[in-house]
Amino acid sequence: MTVLRYSLAVTASETAADLEQKIDRYNAAWNAHDVDAIVSLHAPDMVFANHTAGEIVEGEAVRAHIAQIFENWPDLQFRGRRLYVRDGLVVSEWTATGTASDGRRLEWDGVDIFPFRDGLIARKDVYSSSHNPRVL
Repeated sequence: MTVLRYSLAVTASETAADLEQKIDRYNAAWNAHDVDAIVSLHAPDMVFANHTAGEIVEGEAVRAHIAQIFENWPDLQFRGRRLYVRDGLVVSEWTATGTASDGRRLEWDGVDIFPFRDGLIARKDVYSSSHNPRVL
């Protein structure tokens, strides 16, 4: 098992209030499919791990991975359900909707875990029910 340790000390840009604003911008960028805005909030060596899909990408590869998500799901949208924010860490519960390649409108729930480092997202760990979505 890999153990990741993040310092309990937080910078001024990692307070709960600041992180809530950053996650609001991040979520808006996802719903706008604005890859540049999304990546601007990531640390250069960030890790994007979608545990449900068995996908993990790091660093520069994250940009292309996110662009591919939007290509696969051109109308993908997220609606926040709950947000838990503390200094240095955000946990976001959400519901996603999108149209599958076969034309079905689908919806699924998920959770993102975001540890921050130096005011930027160090990791995005995604857990969702996308393997068993609801048909709308």
